Amino acid sequence: MSIQIAVRLPDETVHKLDELVAAGEAPSRASVIELALAREFRRLVAVRDAAILAGAGRDEDMDSLADYTARAPMDIE
Repeated sequence: MSIQIAVRLPDETVHKLDELVAAGEAPSRASVIELALAREFRRLVAVRDAAILAGAGRDEDMDSLADYTARAPMDIE
């Protein structure tokens, strides 16, 4: 299910959205905005998790996992 909402965006932003769609890089304006919001939601969760981990202090058992994760390529798509 989806809910339609009205959002005001600067002309330049809408122009860039339209260029992406016209070039076939995105199926629609809505798809680009949905992807951007999903990325922002993931970023906010990561910031929250980082703050929790920073507040927890050092955990030697988790150091090797943190080292591995820091070197692993990010799949953000």
